[in-house]
Amino acid sequence: MRTALVMATALVAGVAPMALGGAAAFAAPGAGSRPAARTASAASAAEVGTVVQEGGRLTVPAGADAPVTLRLKVTLPAGVTGPVRAHIGLPVEAFPPAGPSPLRLAAALGSTCSVNGGPLAACAWDSPWIDDEDYPHPVRLKLPVTEAATTLTYAVTIDTSSDQAWVGSLDAPVELNDSTGAVVAKGVAGLDFVLGTSEPNRLGAVHARDKDGVLWRYEGTSRIEKPLKPRRKVGGGWNIYTAVVPVSTPMSNGTGDLVARDKAGVLWYYKGTGNPAAPFAPRTRVGAGWNIYTAFAGRPNGTLVARDKNGVLWNYERNYGTSAPFIPRIKVGAGWNIYNTLVGWAGGPLARDTGGVLWRYEETGSMGDPEGYPFRRPVRVGAGWNAYTAVVGTGDLGRRDYADVVARDKAGQLWLYQGVIKNGRLVPGPTRTPVGPGWNMYDLIF
Repeated sequence: MRTALVMATALVAGVAPMALGGAAAFAAPGAGSRPAARTASAASAAEVGTVVQEGGRLTVPAGADAPVTLRLKVTLPAGVTGPVRAHIGLPVEAFPPAGPSPLRLAAALGSTCSVNGGPLAACAWDSPWIDDEDYPHPVRLKLPVTEAATTLTYAVTIDTSSDQAWVGSLDAPVELNDSTGAVVAKGVAGLDFVLGTSEPNRLGAVHARDKDGVLWRYEGTSRIEKPLKPRRKVGGGWNIYTAVVPVSTPMSNGTGDLVARDKAGVLWYYKGTGNPAAPFAPRTRVGAGWNIYTAFAGRPNGTLVARDKNGVLWNYERNYGTSAPFIPRIKVGAGWNIYNTLVGWAGGPLARDTGGVLWRYEETGSMGDPEGYPFRRPVRVGAGWNAYTAVVGTGDLGRRDYADVVARDKAGQLWLYQGVIKNGRLVPGPTRTPVGPGWNMYDLIF
């Protein structure tokens, strides 16, 4: 009891008891003064707080999906005062060889930030390496500065484009620093970047004309299990045409041009508007005499090829910047009557022969190519395509970022073939996915 009393008296008096190993007295604060506040840097030297991600790892869909929210709870050491700032780093170890860089990744990430339940405000990712900052990770997000408290909460929305799906899964370090730069709390946020819904300019669209002449539009969804959205009406009167041919791929954002030949043999040009609700501008007249052709196909560069009744294929190069959409035709070659279907495709025109074999014609890209212009020798896709009454080249519908093909069988079922890379070439894939029945109500699909 006496020992305890001595110790208590010594503590009240501000003297360090020798029995506890104290060699010097604590300095007693002067009369009326407040005890000196413990600085953030002093606290960090003794203890570092924690950053906890709420809700577990966050999936970040790269694409047209809505932004997702990262939520963090910070616990600071006792006595920390003053302004603190949080940083989130992206520890990307390797960038793909073509295109992506720290600067481009930072520019492609969109975020808003909130502290302690306040309103969300824009906050920007940056690339400290570009400015030669000594920061360990190539991309970083600075969260707003706030006053220290025992507990802090942050909400960070993250949005990015389809191009950034390559980032993959990261354990992103989160640190809080005081005004001197000392670390006062740290933790990790799990971020999983995955390919989300493609943007409209990356998704194809399919058009179909019913037997009353009404044109309908189906936009891609980026979901392989249901690749097309419900149809929307484009307009009536399209039964005046005997052929309608895209000369650039119709896309879900309303882009894509086409030509249409009427019963008198006049060819008309429809320019894409970029408005999905009204995808085609008023038509302009190209010229007469197009009834000499039995088949057409658009090429990826906006050019048109046409087969005449003798089986000779002609190439109409696109004429940009003038009122005439095509320059005079150039002969490609004879023998094209072996095909009963000819359609345009982003990977190069597709042709089905009378035996049901589908071929893909690869573009040469040069008038001086030794195999001839504009196509090299055809690449065999596969047999059995005579099961279909319509074959249509489309843009990407199923979230691979490659052009796809849809085909209608005799029962009216529509099937999707996703584009794949085979031997370095883009071709329709070997497997098909059902899109839906009832497509025999249309007499033209493109």
